[in-house]
Amino acid sequence: MKRIWLFVVPGVILVLVGLVWTLQGVGVLGGSAMSGSTLWAIIGPIVLIVGVVLIAVGIARRRR
Repeated sequence: MKRIWLFVVPGVILVLVGLVWTLQGVGVLGGSAMSGSTLWAIIGPIVLIVGVVLIAVGIARRRR
């Protein structure tokens, strides 16, 4: 059961970070050097997807 947290907790953190980076990259969140930058608009969703995959792996391991 503890091994689930090794995937879910980092996954949630990556989803949140990826969401913030995406919103900054597309210019929705301002006040940063990352705001309006295409680089972060690309990196953000990638990080978000990695987080979702980690959460899915954690949940799949729980069901076994």
